[in-house]
Amino acid sequence: MFFVVSKLVWFIASPLHLLLIALGAGLFFASRRWYGRPLAIAAATGLVLMAFSPLGALLLRPLEDRFPMQSPIMAPPKGIIVLGGALDERTTAARGQTSLNEAAERMTAAAALARRYPQALLVFSGGSGSLIDGSVKEAQTAHRVWSELGVPESQMMFEDQSRNTYENAVFTQKLVHPRKDDKWLLVTSAYHMPRSIGIFRALGMNPLAFPVDYRTDGNDADYRPPVDGTLAMRNVETALREWVGLVAYRLTGKTDALFPAP
Repeated sequence: MFFVVSKLVWFIASPLHLLLIALGAGLFFASRRWYGRPLAIAAATGLVLMAFSPLGALLLRPLEDRFPMQSPIMAPPKGIIVLGGALDERTTAARGQTSLNEAAERMTAAAALARRYPQALLVFSGGSGSLIDGSVKEAQTAHRVWSELGVPESQMMFEDQSRNTYENAVFTQKLVHPRKDDKWLLVTSAYHMPRSIGIFRALGMNPLAFPVDYRTDGNDADYRPPVDGTLAMRNVETALREWVGLVAYRLTGKTDALFPAP
């Protein structure tokens, strides 16, 4: 139920969707109601801020900077957990060619870690995040990607039932049965790491964060107007979805803190 509700709520509450709905309503009522024109102006202003201001980077930076990047030199881990979200399983199935999205570093960084630590188990967690048709599993595409990148079959393990981050943690722990003294790495997008770590901790596991897929530069460039307005709008959507997710997961007891820290 949580999965279905979260999908439906975000479809409506998405900033881009809300602003477009408000703009349409404002234009429709502009000559009929007093609030039509102010509503349209406010919505248009919001869209301009999303596309042409550094709002997205400002919202993403605290999320991405929360857990630092790991040193390339570290003690070998027991295993490496990689959260889904980097694969376009439908396009892969339709075209017969592996298709990655903008979070592709989750897959490529994991393959590099597997080569660096050949004794570590590489675990992918991801089923289908589709609300309508969940028949195509992301884990199937992940297996194909890592096989093409040369990861040995004996080193890989896949969890294909999870539909969101909470289920990633639940089903992965049931799959690997981690011991308290085992060292595990958790690989996911940097902006997604605080919520992910919080969930694993709340369930009794404390993996070491290995953030990848940064969307900000981490310097003064983040405070300048973006060059790509479309990307800037996506960054606002991504950041707000994550901040809302942190609050929702904390209120429902799925994380151990509102903003988990190292």
